[in-house]
Amino acid sequence: MTGANRIAGAGRLTPAKTARFTFDGKTYAALEGDTVASALIANGVHLVGRSFKYHRPRGILSAGPEEPNALIDVARDTARKQPNVRATVQEVFDGMKVESQNRWPSLAFDVGGINNAFSPFFAAGFYYKTFMWPRAAWEKVYEPFIRRAAGLGVAPTEEDPDHYANRYAYCDVLVVGAGVAGLAAALSAARAGAKVILCDEQPEAGGALHFDKGVTIDGQEGYAWAQAATAELSTMENVTVLTRTTAFGYYNHNFVGLAERVTDHLSRPDRKLPRERLWQVRAKRVILATGAIERHMVFANNDRPGIMLASAARTYLNHFGVAVGRKIGVYTANDSAYEAAFDLKRAGVSIAAIVDCRERPGEKVLSEARSLGIEVLTGHSVVDTKGYRRISSMKVVRNGGGAARSIPVDALIMSAGWTPSVHLFSQSRGKVAYDAETGRFLPGTYAQDCLSIGACNGTIGLQATIEEALAAGDLMARATGHQSGAKLELHGENAIEWTGGMAGSAEGAGADTTVKAFVDFQNDVCAKDIRLAVREGMHSIEHIKRFTTNGMATDQGKLSNIHGLAIAADMLGREIPKVGLTTFRAPYTPVTFGTLISHSRGDLFDPARKTPMHPWEEAHGAVFEDVGNWKRAWYYPRSGETMHDAVNRECRTVRDVAGIFDASTLGKIEVVGPDAAEFLNLMYTNAWDTLKPGRCRYGIMLREDGFVYDDGVVGRLAEDRFHVTTTTGGAPRVMNHMEDYLQTEFPHLKVWLTSTTEQWAVIAVQGPKAREIIAPLVEGIDMSNEAFPHMSVREGKICGVPTRLFRMSFTGEAGYEVNVPADYGQAVWEAIWAQAEPLGACAYGTETMHVLRAEKGYIIVGQDTDGTVTPFDAGVGWAVSKKKTDFVGIRGLKRPDLVKEGRKQMVGLLTKDPTEVLEEGAQIVADPNEPKPMTMLGHVTSSYWSENCGRSIALAVVAGGQAKLGQTLYIPMPDKTIAVEVSEMVFIDKEGVRLNG
Repeated sequence: MTGANRIAGAGRLTPAKTARFTFDGKTYAALEGDTVASALIANGVHLVGRSFKYHRPRGILSAGPEEPNALIDVARDTARKQPNVRATVQEVFDGMKVESQNRWPSLAFDVGGINNAFSPFFAAGFYYKTFMWPRAAWEKVYEPFIRRAAGLGVAPTEEDPDHYANRYAYCDVLVVGAGVAGLAAALSAARAGAKVILCDEQPEAGGALHFDKGVTIDGQEGYAWAQAATAELSTMENVTVLTRTTAFGYYNHNFVGLAERVTDHLSRPDRKLPRERLWQVRAKRVILATGAIERHMVFANNDRPGIMLASAARTYLNHFGVAVGRKIGVYTANDSAYEAAFDLKRAGVSIAAIVDCRERPGEKVLSEARSLGIEVLTGHSVVDTKGYRRISSMKVVRNGGGAARSIPVDALIMSAGWTPSVHLFSQSRGKVAYDAETGRFLPGTYAQDCLSIGACNGTIGLQATIEEALAAGDLMARATGHQSGAKLELHGENAIEWTGGMAGSAEGAGADTTVKAFVDFQNDVCAKDIRLAVREGMHSIEHIKRFTTNGMATDQGKLSNIHGLAIAADMLGREIPKVGLTTFRAPYTPVTFGTLISHSRGDLFDPARKTPMHPWEEAHGAVFEDVGNWKRAWYYPRSGETMHDAVNRECRTVRDVAGIFDASTLGKIEVVGPDAAEFLNLMYTNAWDTLKPGRCRYGIMLREDGFVYDDGVVGRLAEDRFHVTTTTGGAPRVMNHMEDYLQTEFPHLKVWLTSTTEQWAVIAVQGPKAREIIAPLVEGIDMSNEAFPHMSVREGKICGVPTRLFRMSFTGEAGYEVNVPADYGQAVWEAIWAQAEPLGACAYGTETMHVLRAEKGYIIVGQDTDGTVTPFDAGVGWAVSKKKTDFVGIRGLKRPDLVKEGRKQMVGLLTKDPTEVLEEGAQIVADPNEPKPMTMLGHVTSSYWSENCGRSIALAVVAGGQAKLGQTLYIPMPDKTIAVEVSEMVFIDKEGVRLNG
């Protein structure tokens, strides 16, 4: 047996295909294609969870992604567990282990249920008031208790054994939603030749056709037509059909994120298949056919198990073949709930009564109800219910007063109307508009190239929806450059066209406003909580949302937002649009971390990048450090050497002979185009149109606020080509910075940017014998000082391979940076090393590079600057052009605070005790005896022992530093105070003679 509530002959599942699963340890049978929710209802299980705050018994409310109650923990084995899965969308597979959440020790008897008895003390906002006093109790009492109580499911403790995939896709037209509207639009666009992606979150296409049996399209039953249309689309080469795929985020430039559930429905998935796949789709045009979500009625105790949406009951009957009860009550504010009652009645289920809070429903539905013998109570409201683990009766009262009537039921279905699903439209930055006639928010002003069609656009009527969809598909195909195909015509008929409107009241006319009438089921927000928020002074819906937590549960207010808004508007005496609308944020439904992370976990979570010379460096004993994602040689210790010994030796060798250094990690960007010089003029502080081909220049890049963003040497290879270098850690952000300005601020410039960081291996050869080392290996380049002066670049060959050879230095010595294609990096390095080693040169690492550059007063952006330093503060004001009228940051540099006297400026520091090495980050004061809090003048940015200077050296930013040259300042440390003299930044070869070798 697969459940006593199965209706013979109903539904679309095959009785021969069964699956077994457990719920809280008890085994149940299901049919293949069941969701956990439909299988539990089939087996008579209605109590499935507990609410978050009051721990009230909760049942299945919906049949889709809007479900707030039926959140479950799903396990395939001990290592594969996932909490907070919606039972209404999780398909059953054989061997599935399901557990309820947020209860102890059991679902039937939950100790947390005592919260319900104390609910008067837990009114909205209680935590803001209660936990503020006494203040000392927060960390010791309140916070630990709240953290233990927070959350619903329990996070897995085992490592996730599954793998995930990621795919980038491009299409002409992306259609979101495969109901009638989405299918018709996809057919229209595809037949016109457009490349189409159609996605839908359900296992099969059809949308509302899953429950609406009274639909006929082109002579076929609606659901059958949907499957035939899907089959046709699936055979087209220009169409990709993705089921079990949710469009969860709509971002800039028609970029849409899709989450595909690949194997979550399989009992024994192929281990080669990913569990879920993230699709990152860039579409020329987007068609949103996301439908509408049915709203619940707000009345006392409307949360008992067995109370659900009318469309959900209809889905369980017509698609899954399951009756949600045997004696069902109906409470509605519009015509659509009648169809659910009619379908249930025809299936042999008793309908106790249809309670309609309207005085005048549509005559068609009233006539049909009379013919089926269903009692209809118009102008009445359900004001309360009874039952614990399941509803047992509903209390009905005539609007305006009168005697109450108790009607026994074992299920109650309800409908307060339909809310267009405008979530993705809103995420696209589109502005919704309020339709006062129907009481709905509809797509208004579009911000991107998309169209909303069907129910999400407020369209009522099957034929109207089809015609709108066909026109949209054809329009979007033509907009992407395709000719219209043969005109597609579809004709649809519906048994009952809704005439009562799509909207309904937030509360029944007879509702008691003092009892628990739930608006947000998961967070236990009642109508009275919304009213309390208004009385407490919350007049914006955003404030009300945060005060009450309405709409902040995992369903993101899909059912509750409009109700909360309507109740607040009523309390404030304002029209609904005046109260505002909460923000719809991505994701539309929860997305697993695995899907978002994909392969980026374990060793791939933060991939280590290695230069082409890494194997050689490793073989020669290099100790590595992490710089961004890169593994960089830190120093090369010889036998018996400490790190300091090795660095001191390397520093002496570079200045006395030469050293070779792996600089491949420097960011490299190719800037090409007729407007390349003009573009760089705008991106950097100094001028580039005056730079001759074959020459280099040091450049400073600013943020808009005038502070240093990055620096590097730029070489001009030709009139229209520049080779730009950046800091190692700054390469990605500088590329993004440039691309952002090129696309948004300077789109008129003909410039192309290409990241070439990994294309070039860079070998820096520095020291007095640098030219002697590389000259024998170089072909086609005159290496003389006259022909190849400092700050030049030439193209030729080295060791027979192409090279871009830069004459530049970050040590103050004669230096060259050899750029060769990365594949040849190690071979060229080894050839250079073969020349260098006999001369007594060494390989040196990043620590030595830091010391050498500090000896020359060269700054490192990100170490000596902290985002609040201008070029003038850093001592490189000479790199700011006085002639240029515009560049990024020029207005920021003119701000009064950035030009006033007394700003922190970069200076050198010499300790009074030459052997004392300062700590980087140490604070600097003028008077060591000043009472606390002391006035901090600045801090140490770089500090080293300099073997070449025979003493310690440091760089620092000091308030009014240039005016304090020669003065003594102090650095208070925990055990002593260190006296320092403020000096110039250059500590060695101040005249720059050594640059020429």
